[in-house]
Amino acid sequence: MGQSLEASLPVRQMPHCIGSRLEELALLQSAASPILPLVTPKTTIRDTMSIIDRCGKGIALVVDEQQRLLATVTDGDIRRAILKGTDLDQAVIQLKQVPSKATPVTAAVGTPDGELISLMKAGGVRQVPLLDQDGTVCDLAVMHNLLRQTELPVTGVIMAGGYGRRLMPLTATIPKPMLPVNGRPLLEHMLDKLCKAGIRSVNVTTHYLSDNIVQYFKDGSGFGVHLNYVEETEPLGTAGALAKMPAGTDPLLVINGDILTGVDIRAMLDFHTEHSAHLTVGVRQYDIEVPFGVVETDGVKITRITEKPVLRHFINAGVYMIDRGLCRLVPVDRHFDMPDLIDAAIQAGGTVISFPVREYWLDIGRIEQYQRADADVTEGII
Repeated sequence: MGQSLEASLPVRQMPHCIGSRLEELALLQSAASPILPLVTPKTTIRDTMSIIDRCGKGIALVVDEQQRLLATVTDGDIRRAILKGTDLDQAVIQLKQVPSKATPVTAAVGTPDGELISLMKAGGVRQVPLLDQDGTVCDLAVMHNLLRQTELPVTGVIMAGGYGRRLMPLTATIPKPMLPVNGRPLLEHMLDKLCKAGIRSVNVTTHYLSDNIVQYFKDGSGFGVHLNYVEETEPLGTAGALAKMPAGTDPLLVINGDILTGVDIRAMLDFHTEHSAHLTVGVRQYDIEVPFGVVETDGVKITRITEKPVLRHFINAGVYMIDRGLCRLVPVDRHFDMPDLIDAAIQAGGTVISFPVREYWLDIGRIEQYQRADADVTEGII
C-alpha cells in the first residue's frame, strides 16, 4: 500500500475523504463529523469518481498541501468527461483547465443558510465549499441538506408489462419483474432504490400477469411509496403508457422493469436540470473487441491497420428523466417505443441529452443475466 497522505494533508477541522494518484487514498471517518471529499491535483479522475461516490455529496474538492481550495469537480463534470471519452487515469486537475471553470463558488464559514441558498441559486450550483480566512476548506454546504429535502421532486414510472419471453420457462407463470432476486422480487429491489432516493410516488405499468404484481405490492404503503397501476389492455411498447400518466408537474423517472442498477437518481436529476433538458437518456458504455486486425483503405491502398481494436459505443440503459410535457407527444392507445419518443422530442425542438450510467447496471433479459443478478445482490455487489 502506498504512503498515506495523512502527513501531507493534515486534518484541520474535521475528518475527510482524501484521494490522490496511485494508492494514496484514505477515508478518515468520525461519528461526530461529516466527511469532506478532498482530493489533490494529481488524483486521477477515476479515483476522484470513487471519492465522490464514497462521500455522497456529488462533488470533490481539489486542495493543495495546506488544504486550501484550488478547484471543484462535480459528479456532472465526471460524467461529461466519460461522454467525451476522456482518459479516466489522467490527473483530475485536467478537467478544470478551462479558465471559466477555474474559480469555484465559495463562502465563508458561518455564512447563514439563507445566504448560502441564494448564493447557490445565483451561481447555478448545488454545493458550496466553506472556507476560513486563509482559504482552507472547513466544511461543505449542500443544497438539499440546507432545504432539508428528504423527498425528491420526481415521480417514478416502472415499465413492468412485458412478457419476458427470453426468460421462459421462468416467466411462464410469473411476470419478469416478480422473479426473485436474493429472495425478493426484482421490482421490490427497484422500489427500494427509488424510495431511498426520496421518490414517494411511483406508477407501475402492467399487462402480463398483472394480478401477481398488484396482489403483492397493493398500494405500496408497505414499501415506503404510493403505487398507481397503469394497466395496458394491449402492449403499448416501452413508452406508450406515458400517455396514461396522471397529471402532475414533477419530471418522470422512467425505468425499464427488467434492469438492475445502482444509478444515482439525484445526480441524474441534477444533470437533467443543469442542462435544461426535456429528456435525459441514461446510457451505458459498451465495448466491442474486434478479434482481428482492422484494415483501413483508400481505394486499393492500405492507409492503416489496427490490431484487435476495441470499439466503444454508448447504448440505451433503459433509464430516462422526462419532463411531463413530453407525454403529450405520446399517442393514446397506440404502440409507441422510447426511441419513437426520443425522435419526436428532437423533431419538436426539445433538448435531449445523454447521462452516462457509471454505476452498477445489468439488463436482465436472459437466464444467465438473471442468475448473475441474483448472485450479485446475494454477494452485496449492489
